Amino acid sequence: MDHSRYHDAVVAKRREHGFDVVDEWTNGFDPVWAARDEDPTVGDVHLLATVVDGTDYGPSAVVETADDFRELLLERVVNPGGSTTPIGYVVVTVPAPDEALVERATSYTVAKRRTNVFPLVYDRAARRLHTHSIPRLKGRGIYRRQVDDAERLFDVPDVDGRSRSRSP
Repeated sequence: MDHSRYHDAVVAKRREHGFDVVDEWTNGFDPVWAARDEDPTVGDVHLLATVVDGTDYGPSAVVETADDFRELLLERVVNPGGSTTPIGYVVVTVPAPDEALVERATSYTVAKRRTNVFPLVYDRAARRLHTHSIPRLKGRGIYRRQVDDAERLFDVPDVDGRSRSRSP
């Protein structure tokens, strides 16, 4: 699946789940979607999400993109760390990511500066979404939320209607 077909499939899912377009072009991200939610585990949640074409990305580009998205999340969320839990998702679509890129994305420091940013990798060749694993102890709620959100928003059926595999 190419980037634009994946992007379009995610756009359709974001509409189903109440994500609205923030702007057509926000700090270099095209587009950014936002939603608010009340989560019994993590409280009032402010979500931002985007899909990025990572065709020429290496591990450091994934980190830079996630860091840039964190800055955007900080600009958009009022009172981060107070009564609001800001969560950002940056899905980087890559034709066939190497293990170093996937490892760097899924080991990225999620919680920083009172925000939570999850860089996720979508392997376009294998049609597989790579998410962060759920830790055994501390922070399980945020990571569990990430897996659930990834499944409902970013794990889309392929052309034949089958769901792609997802890796923790």
